[in-house]
Amino acid sequence: MKCLVVIPAFNEAENIASVIQDIRRQDAALSLLVVDDGSQDDTAARAREAGADVISLPFNLGYGGAVQTGMRFAYEKDFDLCVLIDGDGQHDPKYIPDLVAPVAEGRADLSLGSRFLGRADYSIPAARRVGMFLFSKITSWVTGQHITDPTSGFQAIGRPLIKFFLNDNYPVDFPDADTLIRLYFAGFRILEIPVVIRPRERGVSMHGGSRALYYVYKMFFSIFIALTQRSALRKEGSHAVEH
Repeated sequence: MKCLVVIPAFNEAENIASVIQDIRRQDAALSLLVVDDGSQDDTAARAREAGADVISLPFNLGYGGAVQTGMRFAYEKDFDLCVLIDGDGQHDPKYIPDLVAPVAEGRADLSLGSRFLGRADYSIPAARRVGMFLFSKITSWVTGQHITDPTSGFQAIGRPLIKFFLNDNYPVDFPDADTLIRLYFAGFRILEIPVVIRPRERGVSMHGGSRALYYVYKMFFSIFIALTQRSALRKEGSHAVEH
């Protein structure tokens, strides 16, 4: 199957080359696309120097917008699936085959890397850990499936789900518990895979500062909206799978 690794990156000039090299060491044949989300540093130039294809957005769209750009590229270039890896070096690419396998074998539409089934090699702040636990419980309760790590951005996504996401079903900022709930209502299958998440070596996390408060507010609101749209999501999910 044709697989595209999509690396959304914002101001990751210090990390992006080592991320690309780490992926190449695992599988030199993988297609790589860095989506430079309006960075103010040399992220795009260093990604090209490291051998990746690069799409540079004219301004910062946010994480979700960058991921949608990568998925649009994957869909239009007829890739069968894409793997999302953050540009900060926290996702260990040796787990790419583990994530890809369930999607390639038809056992899942979304393969989600879980640090809580695997391991987090860094200290998670107490407030963030509480948020992870809360939204994990909400997602598990709504879907009836035990979801341990709804915040993970380390994922493999099959082509029918890529099509679904491109039809205005992917948030521009924080795809998270709300997105998993929408997928459940749409009939897509989610499978968690144990992975190791490493500490960020350099730079600043997108979840820091006041954004953490916005994240909590936005997530509750988005989950509420998803709960009101279950019938429409079921119909749209069926259409994406059939076509």
